[in-house]
Amino acid sequence: MSFDPEKLDAAFAFDPETVRELRESWGRLMVMVVWADLRSGTIGALPRLRKRMLEIGESLRSLLSDRKWIPRERERVKGAMAASLNLRDSLLQTDRAAKRVTEGQDFERFESEYLAFRHRLLTFIELHEQRWGELLESLYDGANEDEE
Repeated sequence: MSFDPEKLDAAFAFDPETVRELRESWGRLMVMVVWADLRSGTIGALPRLRKRMLEIGESLRSLLSDRKWIPRERERVKGAMAASLNLRDSLLQTDRAAKRVTEGQDFERFESEYLAFRHRLLTFIELHEQRWGELLESLYDGANEDEE
């Protein structure tokens, strides 16, 4: 049993413009969390936020990695789903860290940029998770048809 090759290719066809926007937005946020005037009343909040933002970048890079080297299509899709879950977890951890940053001259700009990035990232994740889920579901639907 295998996937429809066109659906498989479409599930991994990351829109280059969206990827570019996500990378650029993430880069701006990294610069902000390192160099902007952001403050928190919680000791260690900014270093934690920097670490979490870096994790988002690493997780996004992992999600976008080419998986064609994985010979079994099902494992390719499952690997992408796992990378997506890791990215979601990184985003959740970053949300928690960002909530502790509440002051500074650049706070409003950071908050606005972060929320826009978060929205674009979740939209991107959800689109591809839906496609991967449908692919996996099609395998089980095919298996059920064979049993009948």
